[in-house]
Amino acid sequence: MAPNLFGTSATLYLEASQQNIHQEKSTTEKTNNQELLVEKSSNTESSYEWKIVWRNVIAFTYLHIGAIYGLYLAFTSAKYQTTIWLFSLIALGGMGVTAGAHRLWAHRTYKAKWPMRFLLMILQTIAFQNHIYEWVRDHRVHHKFTDTNADPHNAKRGFFFSHVGWLLVRKHPDVLKKGATVDMSDLENDPIVVWQRRLYLLLVPTLCFVLPVWVPCYLWKETLFNSWYSTLTRYTLSLNGTWLVNSAAHIWGAKPYDKNIGPTENKSVAIVAFGEGWHNYHHVFPWDYKAAELGDYKVNITTAFIDFCARLGLAYDMKTVPVEAIKRRAIRTGDGTKYNEHDDSHHHMHVDMKWGWGDADMKPEEIQEVEIINKSN
Repeated sequence: MAPNLFGTSATLYLEASQQNIHQEKSTTEKTNNQELLVEKSSNTESSYEWKIVWRNVIAFTYLHIGAIYGLYLAFTSAKYQTTIWLFSLIALGGMGVTAGAHRLWAHRTYKAKWPMRFLLMILQTIAFQNHIYEWVRDHRVHHKFTDTNADPHNAKRGFFFSHVGWLLVRKHPDVLKKGATVDMSDLENDPIVVWQRRLYLLLVPTLCFVLPVWVPCYLWKETLFNSWYSTLTRYTLSLNGTWLVNSAAHIWGAKPYDKNIGPTENKSVAIVAFGEGWHNYHHVFPWDYKAAELGDYKVNITTAFIDFCARLGLAYDMKTVPVEAIKRRAIRTGDGTKYNEHDDSHHHMHVDMKWGWGDADMKPEEIQEVEIINKSN
């Protein structure tokens, strides 16, 4: 996800407000028949006209030009401490997105005590990819309606659209319409999420730009010029790392767990995105806190972070899926790259997609087969 960079408070929350209006109107219309919703989604494509958001085009163009120049400065005039600071903030902000907005809030794969939740909220704000509520709403819609018109970054429209193009145009009407069917009550009752959303226009410039620029200037006398462009480099690299999950991990890679869906297993993306590239597995088992079959820390730093927090007593009720259940699903719907056995008699349908733990469409057997690690007392 990424922000509406230069909007006022009204424009920044315009789509969120529209979403809430649709959500209120749809309470009596909500249905579990996702197949019907997807079918209706395809009928709106012919009437949909792309509307370019020029302020975003200008903003992202400036960001990428500034980021390239910032990389040049990192090798020519910026102090080495500034470069270390740059990559440190990428890692910290990344944890706010992957361990926080993604695995904790969007998919509810584990629970965390308030100090960890507050820290993750601060780190997610540093990353500046919209406030948690909007990030989660778009991501849950993405999982429920993957690669359809209702998917904010529908990969069937190509690499560029799913990577960044979706942020340069107005959302497809189906994104708002189908988004109104996704339950967001857990976040509406989360005081940390509510607090961040209320103060977001104050928190973002402070945590994403002002402090990251000020620290190098104050602590090791970096020039304001170098510090500013280093910050643009950090922010742009962070955005592209997240975007690769939406684009590359929906186009290139194997599909060992479900060959009938778009998401793939992409090791390169997993490395860049702190373990979020095992995307075929993640879309099949979105409630697994590892977001992968194996918790290999070398290619899944986020899992290492959550496990470390669990040892400190901050993270608990981490959900995962037993190997036998994974194998059964891979044999039934996978492409054979993980397990050689294959069963062509079963086909996965899009109507089976869930956004994570707590989705009303989860089947009883899916709930029963989940293992919970470090259970709360």
